[in-house]
Amino acid sequence: MNHFNHKDYGYISKGDDDWPFYIRKGQFISGYTVGILHLEVWYPLLPGNVVNADTYDFPVRHKLIPNATQSRVHGGDPTLLDDIIRAGKELEKEGVRAICGACGYLGNFQAQVVEALDVPVFLSSLIQLPAISIGLQKDQKVGVLCADGPSMSSEIIQNCGADPSRCIVKGLEDQPQMAAIVKSDRGSFDNAALKREIVEGALNLVRKHPEIGALLLECSDMPPYAAEVQRAIKLPVYDFVTLIKWVHNSVAQKPYYGFL
Repeated sequence: MNHFNHKDYGYISKGDDDWPFYIRKGQFISGYTVGILHLEVWYPLLPGNVVNADTYDFPVRHKLIPNATQSRVHGGDPTLLDDIIRAGKELEKEGVRAICGACGYLGNFQAQVVEALDVPVFLSSLIQLPAISIGLQKDQKVGVLCADGPSMSSEIIQNCGADPSRCIVKGLEDQPQMAAIVKSDRGSFDNAALKREIVEGALNLVRKHPEIGALLLECSDMPPYAAEVQRAIKLPVYDFVTLIKWVHNSVAQKPYYGFL
């Protein structure tokens, strides 16, 4: 069954506006290709963060998941599922073409949410793992630098379609700035110190495991430092923003013009 027949995947180019257009009843805004479900947090959201609109060169629609604290999401609290689905349905009503998350641990809910919504759903940065792995040699692995190592279970990796045996996980929960972000109770962090924690964490991981052929930054707070990480480890680096840009490109194809 095609769930998307009611969606307008149109694109208006110059001189191409003499067509009838439509919008479904109850949709009061338009132009957002990707909706992003995010958590209740209290700390600065820098450019590059998934929940900073200036991160993107296309419009995104952010939506708070009510009652979604870090502890509930990281632990996969099943009583949060209805709130996630309800927020996703609100995004659908607002016209988004796909939905992403703003926490890698939302992968705990990926399987249930994708079945409950009518647009494609990519809740976790971990969803990129299968594609990253298949591009590496068989004896290579993907490093996963995450905010909370103890909560990064084999189950959540499998729930995102990946093979845990191809992944080497390192958590930064023992680092002062990342721990403060996970706790999310003081409204601030030391940016230089956080950058150092992430870059050094990545370096230590690949030095300890030379079989790592690429790195995934799990946390939505890590993309601002992805370039520094790549400069340090000299490997492909993936994060939430690489996922969201890929999703946007898939639902917002534009025609090409130029010389033959």
